[in-house]
Amino acid sequence: MPDTIVQEIRKTRDDYARQFNYDLHQMCLDLRREQELSGAKIVTFSTKCTQPKIAQQTNPADVREGSAQDGPSVAARG
Repeated sequence: MPDTIVQEIRKTRDDYARQFNYDLHQMCLDLRREQELSGAKIVTFSTKCTQPKIAQQTNPADVREGSAQDGPSVAARG
């Protein structure tokens, strides 16, 4: 049984591409023009590579046992 939704999408895609003689460059220009005319906010992402933030490592000697934030110490938990 053919999927009518998929067939419709493929037909629409082919009809659109045929308008531009299947020229991808011309299709992209048309889509950009349509996007600009829509007035919708366009989001662009930076192309520069950013380094991921690395979590600061703590030295076990710097951690106080039994601090209020850490809860009971290992010895107190038993």
